[in-house]
Amino acid sequence: MAKKTRYTLRNARHARIRKSISGTSERPRLAVHRSLKHISAQIIDDSTGHTLVAASSVEKSLESKGNIDGAKKVGAALAERAKEKGIASVVFDRGGFKYHGRVASLAEGAREAGLEF
Repeated sequence: MAKKTRYTLRNARHARIRKSISGTSERPRLAVHRSLKHISAQIIDDSTGHTLVAASSVEKSLESKGNIDGAKKVGAALAERAKEKGIASVVFDRGGFKYHGRVASLAEGAREAGLEF
């Protein structure tokens, strides 16, 4: 049996979540990824396999870090871009991460900017 690292355990949690969560064209999936330095999010239509909207703390235009405040800015930017594309409602996919800290802050920022989930 392979060694259970944080990475493999998170991937197992994500796979377990993805069994029940799927994005459609009417209600796409908001997928979050958190690294040690940054946070990023995508809105994905799983029926076609296309990313509709994306935002990340790496972008120069956002001028945000990967901390809680930066995550909130990323969520707000993602929601604004989603509104421009006509997306109002999504399914939240935390990606195997705890709904806490930066992940929760990103979700809160997206909700405040008008995205429903």
